[in-house]
Amino acid sequence: MMNKRIASLRQIDQSGFSLLEVMFAMVILAIGMLATLASLGIMIGAAETSQEDMLARQIASEAMESIFNARNTSQLGFSAIANTTASPPGVFLPTALSPKCAGPDGILGTADDVACLTAAGAVCPFAGVECLTEPGPDGIVGTADDVIVSLENYTRTITITPLLENGTTVPTLVLVTITVNYTVPNHGGTRTYVLEEEISSYH
Repeated sequence: MMNKRIASLRQIDQSGFSLLEVMFAMVILAIGMLATLASLGIMIGAAETSQEDMLARQIASEAMESIFNARNTSQLGFSAIANTTASPPGVFLPTALSPKCAGPDGILGTADDVACLTAAGAVCPFAGVECLTEPGPDGIVGTADDVIVSLENYTRTITITPLLENGTTVPTLVLVTITVNYTVPNHGGTRTYVLEEEISSYH
C-alpha cells in the first residue's frame, strides 16, 4: 500500500507542462513584450519632439507678452492692436514670419523687427532668425565653442480679430491668435501650436 502511494506521488512530481500550455505562455509573453516595445517607441518619439513643442509655446508666449506689455505701458494704443490689413490699420503683420527680435518699438511681429544676436553678439544664422545659444563642450555660454541652434524651422502668425456680441462688434475687446508652425527634424510633417487670448482696452 505504501509503495503504491510513493509511486503515485512520483508520477505527480514528474508531470510537467503540455506543449499547448508552453505555446500559450509564449504567446502571452510575446504580446507583453511587443506592448512594452511599442510604448517605449512612443516615449522616445515624445522625448525627441518635446524640445520643439516647448520652443513653439515659448515663441507664441513671447509675442503675446509683448502685446500685453505694450498695452499696459501705454506704448501701444488699443486701436493699434490690429493687423496692418485692418481698417483702420494696426501695427501687426498678418503673414507667417520667421521669428525675429523686437525692433525699436519693442513689440514682436511688427514691421520693424530686427535680426537677433547670439550670446557672443554675432548675428544669428539665416538672416538673423531667432536662435538659441547652448554651451559647448566647456559647459560655458559665451565662449568660442558655443552651439548655435537656429529657429528657422518655425514661423509665427499674429492674427487679431474683433469680437462680436449679438452681431455687433465689441469696441473694447479683440481676440489675439498666435499660430506657430514648425517642423520636427527626423519626424517630417508640420506641427502647429495656437495661443489665443482676448485683450481689452482696459488694463
